[in-house]
Amino acid sequence: MHDAAISFDIAVTGRALLRALRRWSTAIAAFVGISILAPGTARADDWGCQVVLCLSNPGGPEQYGECVPPIEKLWAALRHGDPFPTCDFGAGGAQGTSAVNIFASAGYCREDLLYWGGPEQSELLCNARGAINVEIDGALYTRVWWDARGADRTITEFYGAGSTAVPYEPTRSARLFLEREYGGSGGQGGGE
Repeated sequence: MHDAAISFDIAVTGRALLRALRRWSTAIAAFVGISILAPGTARADDWGCQVVLCLSNPGGPEQYGECVPPIEKLWAALRHGDPFPTCDFGAGGAQGTSAVNIFASAGYCREDLLYWGGPEQSELLCNARGAINVEIDGALYTRVWWDARGADRTITEFYGAGSTAVPYEPTRSARLFLEREYGGSGGQGGGE
């Protein structure tokens, strides 16, 4: 009886995730199609809206070919220090939907991207340039770490409907990293 309940829960969760992915892929296809077929009606913020749609993809921002050009443009802009693009969802649009870039550092990083570097391997650093937090309906939906472990690599964390991942606070990762590394040893210095 217990196994049947678990199987039922997995099946229901799987169907919910498939519905969410279908809605997402339909929305991006419609948006990109309209942008391509009706360029005269394009607004100045279309790039920003494309970026938000692509960054919200649970499979990663460049999973679909339509997303590669706007996301590559985003990475280039962020590397040059340009501001994050905006998207005006319009009246009655996606209230509570936003995307914010936060540049990475030892104070804002994934624990598995932290490492010892700098002079004498004594400085705690983050092996990503930044993280883009996408919120939908006011809740964290995806977090995309960009230039993670080298140029042009992203790590997408998905927290939307159907996800079992629990959002964490990147500002606490350094403390957890140090506790794990020096927990009971009382050791000093760095090195990986």
